[in-house]
Amino acid sequence: MKLFLILGAINGFLAVALGAFGAHGLEGRLTEKQIETWNKAVQYQMFHTFALVAVGILMTKAQSGSLTWAGWMFFLGIIIFSGSLYIYSTTAIKTFAMITPIGGLAFLIGWVLLGIFVLRYI
Repeated sequence: MKLFLILGAINGFLAVALGAFGAHGLEGRLTEKQIETWNKAVQYQMFHTFALVAVGILMTKAQSGSLTWAGWMFFLGIIIFSGSLYIYSTTAIKTFAMITPIGGLAFLIGWVLLGIFVLRYI
């Protein structure tokens, strides 16, 4: 429970910091398309930061393998989806864009597992 709340806090901080860095530190250094990609990474990181926090809060109600795995899938998705987009937007190395969908799949699995938890325990 506490771990996912901490991961949520860290990722929330990072999403805000990386968003500000993209808006101010990368302005004029990247193309508009690269900035859009960077912002998409920030946006999905922040969305799933809230999911991590929700998992941590829900863990105070019940312990469940589906809930624990949902939290790990959200965290893995942030690393792979957002991480690959951050790298791709600043390097234009297409390999990173090609692994982004794996992170998206992790997000989807996390949401399904969260839904399973809610159906069973809430």
